[in-house]
Amino acid sequence: MSPRADAFARLLEAFERLPGVGPKTAQRFAVYLLAEDRMAAAQLADALGTGLQRIGRCARCNTFSESTLCSTCADESRDPSVLAIVETPADQQALEATLGYQGLYWVLMGRVSPLDGATPQSLGFEALLDRASDGQVREVIIATNFTVEGEATAFMLSDLLKRKGLKVTRLARGLPVGGELEYVDLPTLAASLRDRRPG
Repeated sequence: MSPRADAFARLLEAFERLPGVGPKTAQRFAVYLLAEDRMAAAQLADALGTGLQRIGRCARCNTFSESTLCSTCADESRDPSVLAIVETPADQQALEATLGYQGLYWVLMGRVSPLDGATPQSLGFEALLDRASDGQVREVIIATNFTVEGEATAFMLSDLLKRKGLKVTRLARGLPVGGELEYVDLPTLAASLRDRRPG
């Protein structure tokens, strides 16, 4: 195999690692970037390289951040007595977009899914319990998605948090079963947040 073919194959393999991208889509991406828009390819490569170097995790909520604390955790106007647990930074942004939540967050960066190797240990449940037990948090809103894995994660978290003596609530069921927070329309998401129920 020539170096060119090897590099192209590696590029295809890299694209195929993205969720929802199969061989044909990977090939379409690679051909477009190499044949039609090399400037976009260079911009993408540079942005990925910079992101990998500069973006880490917030020490307080576990979301992506370029500094020790993300902008939400550093905002002193936020209510530290309420903590929302979400699966991903995209879910966090969806809740923020409703303008109806002024508390703080914990971002799991996944959900319990033993088949995918995502366990309570790998998701940092212990660190979450330490964070929720800091003496300031009075209510924990479990805002995981209403998928099978999201529900299992919510069930486990609810049990662990209640044992710590915390008030635990869950987003209302106005969200569609099987739905992902980042794709839910904002009025529905805002209503679900407002009408949350005990977890």
